[in-house]
Amino acid sequence: MATKTRERPAALILTPAAEARIAELMAKAPEGTIGVKLSTPRRGCSGLAYSVDYVSEEAPFDEKIVTPGGTFYVDGASVLYLIGSKMDWTEDDFAAGFTFENPNAKGQCGCGESFTV
Repeated sequence: MATKTRERPAALILTPAAEARIAELMAKAPEGTIGVKLSTPRRGCSGLAYSVDYVSEEAPFDEKIVTPGGTFYVDGASVLYLIGSKMDWTEDDFAAGFTFENPNAKGQCGCGESFTV
């Protein structure tokens, strides 16, 4: 009897605007870059922050999400804090940046730079 395996859903949902921004970043990425990576380093007044950076090598436990414009990685140590989150790219007259809807966040600091789980 053959066992059927179904594809596991991505830990994080990327909006079309976030995917387009990843494509823009990859178009001007430094040589040797294989993708863009999201991690949640400890910093800020609430404990964890979102950090998006270029990455030049794939780590064994990273979550890999292939987008039309390039590969997006979620740091393996951060996945548990991000499951079910939605990542978007927003721009207005005064600011531009990635934004996150994270159902795991129990609170965030007043300036929105860090969160707690």
